[in-house]
Amino acid sequence: MTCDRVVCYYTNWAQYRPEGQKFFPEDVDATMCTHINYAFAKLAGNNLAPYEWNDDSTDWSKGMYERLHDHAKKQNPNVKILLSVGGWNMGSATFTAMVKTAANRQEFATSSVQYLRSRKFDGLDLDWEYPGNRGSPPEDKQKYVELLKTLVNVYEEDAQTTGRPRLLLTAAVPAGKGNIDAGFDIPVISKYFDFINIMTYDLHGSWDKTTGHNSPLYADSSDKGENRYLNVAWAAEYWAKNGAPRDKLVIGLATYGRTFTLVSPGDSGLGAPARGAGTAGKYTREAGFLSYYEICQLIKSGADVHYIEDQKVPYLVSGNQWVGYDDVSSLQTKVKFMKDQGYGGVMVWALDLDDFTGSCGEGTYPLLTAVNGQCAADGGRTPQPTVKPPQGSTTDASTSSSTSTSTSSSTSTSTSTPTSTSTSTTTGASTSAATGASTCGGSTAVTHSTDESTTTPSTTTPSTTAPTTTTPSTATPSTTTEQDLKNFCQGRPDGLYADPTSFHRYIQCSSGVTYIRPCGQGTVFNPLTKVCDWPHNVPGAEDK
Repeated sequence: MTCDRVVCYYTNWAQYRPEGQKFFPEDVDATMCTHINYAFAKLAGNNLAPYEWNDDSTDWSKGMYERLHDHAKKQNPNVKILLSVGGWNMGSATFTAMVKTAANRQEFATSSVQYLRSRKFDGLDLDWEYPGNRGSPPEDKQKYVELLKTLVNVYEEDAQTTGRPRLLLTAAVPAGKGNIDAGFDIPVISKYFDFINIMTYDLHGSWDKTTGHNSPLYADSSDKGENRYLNVAWAAEYWAKNGAPRDKLVIGLATYGRTFTLVSPGDSGLGAPARGAGTAGKYTREAGFLSYYEICQLIKSGADVHYIEDQKVPYLVSGNQWVGYDDVSSLQTKVKFMKDQGYGGVMVWALDLDDFTGSCGEGTYPLLTAVNGQCAADGGRTPQPTVKPPQGSTTDASTSSSTSTSTSSSTSTSTSTPTSTSTSTTTGASTSAATGASTCGGSTAVTHSTDESTTTPSTTTPSTTAPTTTTPSTATPSTTTEQDLKNFCQGRPDGLYADPTSFHRYIQCSSGVTYIRPCGQGTVFNPLTKVCDWPHNVPGAEDK
């Protein structure tokens, strides 16, 4: 892959989901990640401690730490596995107590080495949400710096003493301006971290009184005041312009959506009045939150899918439910953005929220597969924002348009011409004309895997990138039979391939299973970039 980092979060509570979507270490596809962060550990005084009863191994059972290590390292010996400490539920109190004195910080740093090494972790990921906020006093901003200094000193000493690679030190950090300013001395902390994961999601949700997207790439023309800062591009640029090296900044990607219950189904656009969280999902069971595999079932059931042109992201409406989420197309766009702007990779929250079982009909891990495919692709530029950055914004001029040409972006288009940015559908097959990537229900599995588990979701998952030796199809051979197409993926590496029978489709191979994917209206598959593209960019496809 050509992305420097694809950081994947593993959550230790997904094991408790209802049957059919329980998630265990063996469900991880480590070939699609450069780093896996195990979320979460907690603090017990000045020491790391397991959060779940089965994180650690015992004399009678193999714990989740060990299971993840053994499974992931066997799949991908180069993957780095870090332990994340903190998270939203842990809050700030225990962190504030730990960083209060130099002795406490030293004890934590020293004890963390023993804890991480004994459990074969490659590093520590700090997820303190948030220093200088949520009950954390203002002085914790500087105490956070002192903690990092101590950790790096201790980790370097350990590496010199043992001859082993130094433990990595990373963090998950906020995207909101207020939380950034309150807790992070950006130029200083950036010196100590190996890389920094920006949580560029949860930018809107059921805590708002109107509908808003979970993770918009750019601002919308309707955004006012501080809402103009609540987008991926602004947050990443704010970290960069205030002293973080771009190649250390990792852009957060969401495999879930935030949901609302509409006040009136007749008023269902972006910014529509909402009366709280959307209905909890069958498996994730949290109001205002749905996994991608739950979202795709809504689409299959007839939800209307729309595209927010300004923000480059989709949302759906199903009755009085409004869901802002990311799909294959929007994540590909965000990966392009990351590469264009010189950032250091992407971070995915979280593995268990992608369709790891293949229930959507798109193969296993369709979102992570799309991310990896775009990481490997050459060419392709990010669509430019249509809205001026706010006055005094740190947005780089290279990513800003000179004028705001947007009309109301909360209205999706429903035409079938190539200039349409999306199609609203009630058939379950939502496609984007930008890439033609189908969300759910818009593809056909031609064969089916028989490797099914009776107790846990299937662990058979695709590898990272499409092979570079694939020869693009430039014609429709008359010699290709239906049986040939069914057997297309047998013996081939996982990845995306040109359909030898049609420019308007492509083939996804996953563990020998053949999936036929349609491109969006007016587009064709480009075998060089591995995405659906305009016909004039694909030799021989103009008249097809």
